[in-house]
Amino acid sequence: MNIFIHQTDFTIADFTSVFNKIKNIFDNGAEGLHLLPELGLTGYPLQDLCLQKPFISAYLNLLNQINRYLEKQKDKNIIVFTGGLEYTLDINGVPLSIHNVIFELTATTPMKKIYTKRLLPNYDIFDEKKYFTSGSGPVLWNCHDTTIAVMICEDMWPTNTNQHIPTVEIAELAAKENKKIDLVVNLSASPFNVGKQENRVKRAKEISQYLQAPFVYVNRVGGEDEILFDGSSFVVKCDQVLLEGPKFKAATLEIQLDFSNKNESRHEKQRPQMKTDNTWESLYYPRIDLTNRPATLQLLSDNDCNEILEALKFGVREYAKKCNFSKFLVALSGGLDSSLVLAILKLSLEKDQSVQAIFMPGIFSSPVSYDLAYAQAKTLGVKIFSMPIKFLHSAIKNVYKDSFGRELAGLANENIQSRLRGTLLYAHANDIGAIPINTSNKSEIAVGYSTLYGDSVGAISMLGDLYKTEVVTLANYINRNFDNLIPEQIITRKPTAELRENQADEDNLPPYSRLDTILEAILSYHMDIKDMLQLGFEEHEIKKVFNLYINSEYKRQQFCPIIKVKPKSFGFGYRVPITKDGRFYTNYNHKE
Repeated sequence: MNIFIHQTDFTIADFTSVFNKIKNIFDNGAEGLHLLPELGLTGYPLQDLCLQKPFISAYLNLLNQINRYLEKQKDKNIIVFTGGLEYTLDINGVPLSIHNVIFELTATTPMKKIYTKRLLPNYDIFDEKKYFTSGSGPVLWNCHDTTIAVMICEDMWPTNTNQHIPTVEIAELAAKENKKIDLVVNLSASPFNVGKQENRVKRAKEISQYLQAPFVYVNRVGGEDEILFDGSSFVVKCDQVLLEGPKFKAATLEIQLDFSNKNESRHEKQRPQMKTDNTWESLYYPRIDLTNRPATLQLLSDNDCNEILEALKFGVREYAKKCNFSKFLVALSGGLDSSLVLAILKLSLEKDQSVQAIFMPGIFSSPVSYDLAYAQAKTLGVKIFSMPIKFLHSAIKNVYKDSFGRELAGLANENIQSRLRGTLLYAHANDIGAIPINTSNKSEIAVGYSTLYGDSVGAISMLGDLYKTEVVTLANYINRNFDNLIPEQIITRKPTAELRENQADEDNLPPYSRLDTILEAILSYHMDIKDMLQLGFEEHEIKKVFNLYINSEYKRQQFCPIIKVKPKSFGFGYRVPITKDGRFYTNYNHKE
């Protein structure tokens, strides 16, 4: 059987492009089984869009359009499996139920639902139980005398908390019906995070060995706000990878699988035991090296850095394209975060895209910041402008004193400098039709070490899922592999916001090597003080980080989308109330 894997990249609800894809397969495609991703007819994630009447009407019109087209086709040996939605509506057109399904499309006949997704993920960025109704059982679908086990995304993953494992039930159904499974097909919309592909392939191999059949995994491509879909579709047979698609790129893959042994008795080989240690929970293990004291973050490997770099380049391009922007703007400070953002943007630019930088020195900005910012802009060939804020800052201080009878000082004086920069950044962005790219890192976002409506501004955050120590690692990786795009002094100089005389980040924060590990323990391990004491951290330091983290929730709720590259990230998958009594975080009694 010839199998064609279409890892598509369509904007959500771009029904015209979806119909044209289906039409092109039947008009020009080779004979065989053509596979599209989960919800290939709509895009994913849909969130509340799937409940809105205009969307439902447009989607149902697509189904009618496809059916009218299929009825007029000549009978040809092309079969399409694609993900889509099945609605049950009341008399007013309001959904009574929605199923996440696989449709079979063939020439001359209407679309046919063949399977409904059974395991509906409801963790992190997923909330499918809010929208979808689960399917009732496994399905073995006969296609040209070939028995195909079908599943959708999450159905391949076992869980520590639920013994309901669709893969096992598929095997039980095959035994009951005395059928040999020839092929396993999984249509997915699986978001990217660093290292995830290894887990996907490992799990697919387990299923292939257990069901004694090749496993075909089809994944979508695209950037949807902060969520990335990497494609990386593949085919495995037992412990061999037969085919693997590209990352972050739409593609059609072709493979021919031989089912000539399909008449073998299913009893000739003993079925191996089903493995369940590689669960979806294991995807969310944090990156902490527990062998060190105090514990440290696991270092990003070169392969990790390459994955992250490609993801960030893809994510910012997708966001700009789908928001109809082609120009980027960066507030370049001479510090590491903004320098890394500018370097990645330069590497990501396509022919019709451009980037500019603005250097906005204040009264506390050092001459070395100017030198480094301009040196990098020259190396990258990026146009840079200088917009000093010290005169605006002085004018505001004078107005403030005249109005309130006292000096603008302390934190208020620091923050007004950052907010002036944010205002000027957006003024120029509006003027040239560009989107400002945020330059905050995950460490700063976690502890609120940024100014609301100041350096926290931006259309999208590129570094918001990377801790400061990881920012350093990624910058060094880029310099090694792309001919020193970032001046070395920017990487090695002490981090500072330059908002007061001789300011350094570590005046108010623990060293980033310890801060980042404590934050990862909080965010991914959900550790408490007792747990972190066992990792070798001091109690006063843990409590300080907890307090900074608790008191910064209101800032995070107003932050721009963050390109997600980790299993656990701030943003859509992180939902914590702003208004809460947070004393329980730090109420720790050694005697308990």
